[in-house]
Amino acid sequence: MAGAITVVDNTFATPYIQRPLELGADLVVHSATKYLGGHSDVVGGLVATRSDDLAERLRFHQNAAGAVPSPFDCFLVMRGLRTLALRMERSSANALVLALWLADRPEVEAVNYPGMPNHPAAALVERQMRLPGAMLSILLRDGEDRARRFVGATRLFTLAESLGAVESLIELPAPMTHASVVESPLAVPPSLVRLSVGIENADDLRQDLESAFSASAS
Repeated sequence: MAGAITVVDNTFATPYIQRPLELGADLVVHSATKYLGGHSDVVGGLVATRSDDLAERLRFHQNAAGAVPSPFDCFLVMRGLRTLALRMERSSANALVLALWLADRPEVEAVNYPGMPNHPAAALVERQMRLPGAMLSILLRDGEDRARRFVGATRLFTLAESLGAVESLIELPAPMTHASVVESPLAVPPSLVRLSVGIENADDLRQDLESAFSASAS
């Protein structure tokens, strides 16, 4: 409807990669647990706005609900922000290396990464984002059983639901993050694998995935 408040979840992109307020958004939300903290040791979130009216309404609800982080949690997020640019540059570079390599793997049916030249949003990414980010997913050809063996065979990638830290994580969204939407329009394919690419050496990450492909073949 006209006049609706536009809210953007910018957790995956971070303020370093994309700034929705400068693109016309009214509110921007972040899970500070992810890239802003960046080290898997803090739980938090934030909402940003340029509107004095919205800011006042947010302050009222924050005061009424008591959504105030501890000083130490704030310190952990501030510590993470000091290295945000470096981490996003390295993680995004690693993600692109892996996406291009995975696109040529016979085990992979599709690669979903906005940094790929053939991605449907490639032009949009080029226009409004500094980098394509460090999140990608792949669809494996051999179905759910192969996908389960694959994610269980990695050693450098840790099997976990979270994302956005210095370490690389891998997961099966269907039975993990998306288990509550199975058999709904929001369901994802059971052979979809999601990777949150960290700052490790790209060759080490690629070797870990290659070993997992081999180990999951039988």
